[in-house]
Amino acid sequence: MKLLTGYLLLQTAGLATALPPKLEDFKQKAIDSGVALKALNGIALAKALTKFSGTCTPSKVKYRREWRTISKPDRRKFIAAVKCIMAKPSTLPPGEVPGAKSLYDDIVWAHARRSGLVHNSGTFLLFHRYYLHTYETELSACGWTAGLPYWEWGLDITGPHLSPVFDGSDTSLGGDGEFIPNRPPFSIPWIDPLTPEIIIPPGTGGGCVKTGPFVHHKVRLGPFNMTETFPVEPEDGRGDNERCLIRDLNKGGIERWASFRNSTELILGSGDIFEFHVNAEGDPRWVPTKPMGVHGGGHSSIGGVGGHAADPVISPYDPAFWLTHGQLDRVYWIWQMLDLESRSDVFGTGTWLNIPPSPNVTVEDSIDVLPHQPPRKLKELMSTVAGSPFCFVYV
Repeated sequence: MKLLTGYLLLQTAGLATALPPKLEDFKQKAIDSGVALKALNGIALAKALTKFSGTCTPSKVKYRREWRTISKPDRRKFIAAVKCIMAKPSTLPPGEVPGAKSLYDDIVWAHARRSGLVHNSGTFLLFHRYYLHTYETELSACGWTAGLPYWEWGLDITGPHLSPVFDGSDTSLGGDGEFIPNRPPFSIPWIDPLTPEIIIPPGTGGGCVKTGPFVHHKVRLGPFNMTETFPVEPEDGRGDNERCLIRDLNKGGIERWASFRNSTELILGSGDIFEFHVNAEGDPRWVPTKPMGVHGGGHSSIGGVGGHAADPVISPYDPAFWLTHGQLDRVYWIWQMLDLESRSDVFGTGTWLNIPPSPNVTVEDSIDVLPHQPPRKLKELMSTVAGSPFCFVYV
């Protein structure tokens, strides 16, 4: 690891002081092929490797890598760690969440109980960064001590069902759901009448996952009531409602919202946290013509119509959730690291679409992933190389 860090420092030394590039610095082919995004990652990495502080040092930093760059033996080791989390018993107080039987259920509940506070809100980006760290910590306890992998959406624009992430082999996160023909599309209506309805056509699955390491993985919690808004500490949905994991892999989500171009334009077209956040999440109040963003594009590429990854409350039940959110955090991290000093702020109120109305979030506010991680001020979660709690970079 020390040799790798030293090599990276030498290779990227000249980029560490570079000014943030502009979209016009790249040719269209470079943007569409992913070359531009890879270059931006390199610049961000060079800058990050000069900012170690606190308990985070070059010898301790974790490297988060794209799934297909990880060796097959290491992929199997990662999958074994995920199954280890699924096999550990729940640690929640008896009776609090009757459906939570495993540690994995507990972690899903940590997302479900806060859904109305951490989506289309000022804490969205940093809550999910902290949430990924929670999972990465549990993986480490189960033998996976490397960084959490991510899934580069743009590499699978021809169809996620063709991806090594989802090929159904023992080195994948499982295959597609069983194909169900003649399904109607799914429409997402928005509260704002100016926002066009989003129509998601069916993908290549729609039923239970039938191949790969997670064919026996069970979804237990939910569904939760989302009639008026996202839930906060919901009383419904806590029981044991055992069912299979459903997927509907769907290239449309990548083509429309999560391509190399989408990610690159988001990074280079966002001058401040307001522009980055509302476009990344597709906030219909601010970008009514783009109400999905790369975040929604990633989810819909896995969940499609009716898949669990498309359920914003219990989407972590799909083991691919962690890789698509790893990619989202990577895009956020690249954008931040290009100019960290001026990109360490938050935008938004404390509730989903400000329903019910709530104060603006500030970096002095705190979030938690209880009972797994303690409260932290948002300003403590900005840098991934400052230690306490983070020490990771994306490569």
